[in-house]
Amino acid sequence: MRKKDGIVVKKKKLSTADKVFYTITYTVFILLALVCIYPFYYLIINTISRNDYVDLGLVMYKPIGFHLKNYVNLFKLENVANSLFISVSRTVLGTFLPLITTAVLAYLFTKEHMKHRKFLYRMTVITMYFSAGMIPIYMNIKMLGLLNNFWVYVIPGLIRVYNMVLVKTFIESLPAALEESAQIDGAGYAQRFIHIIFPLSKPILATVALFSAVSSWNSYMDTLLYITDSHLYTLQFTLYEYLNQATAIAASINSMTDMSMLDKATQISTTSVRNTMAVVTILPIICVYPFIQRYYVQGVMIGAVKG
Repeated sequence: MRKKDGIVVKKKKLSTADKVFYTITYTVFILLALVCIYPFYYLIINTISRNDYVDLGLVMYKPIGFHLKNYVNLFKLENVANSLFISVSRTVLGTFLPLITTAVLAYLFTKEHMKHRKFLYRMTVITMYFSAGMIPIYMNIKMLGLLNNFWVYVIPGLIRVYNMVLVKTFIESLPAALEESAQIDGAGYAQRFIHIIFPLSKPILATVALFSAVSSWNSYMDTLLYITDSHLYTLQFTLYEYLNQATAIAASINSMTDMSMLDKATQISTTSVRNTMAVVTILPIICVYPFIQRYYVQGVMIGAVKG
């Protein structure tokens, strides 16, 4: 027996078959969750354990000889701190600005009386399937003056067509009466969008924001193609370069350390450099995801299928 909203609700008694089913189901899903989580856990404990034990493969289930020297030494490398700032900046702007532009465009495409709506919508969607190619895109970026410019990380991605389709489908699933009542009260398009559509679209907008954030954070090809100024390198690109030089970096860090203070437990190795770089690149997104996860499934399901 339990109370819900002041009403006594009798708890349903599970049959033996139900208990067996739920036990097997929970066991399978817990095992699958552990299989998914363990690689990240293994990576993290290897970055905070004794580096000599890590090289020998002795760290499997818990940290041994806890220390944070790997992270301290990594951020001592040239340009890493600046690259982190660039990556955070492009991720914030590359998530917020496309979210606004995508939502506005999706809202406009839901208006049947918009001039040439079908033609413009089809021309927008067709860009999902056809691309000019790398060289024409590079020439376009160059003519726009975006080479070696921070805004090359933001402006080309202001409209994400796939995300726009998701948002448009979600908006079309909202009751039309809500917007009609506001229109009768004299609200214009901007007021209806800001006060009604935008707040009600939180699930799909959170989903789109997650897509954009992950894409912006993980991207390094735009740095490779359009940036030669090391002060504009993103963290992903900087660590990608360092990852290919892990052995040399380990030797360089160790050479900067006083040999009399050098301890095998914290002595940098190729493995510790690679593990630490991997954690630095994936941990921020892992930390952000739990705050958006509650909207994620609802947003994808409602935004992807109308009806």
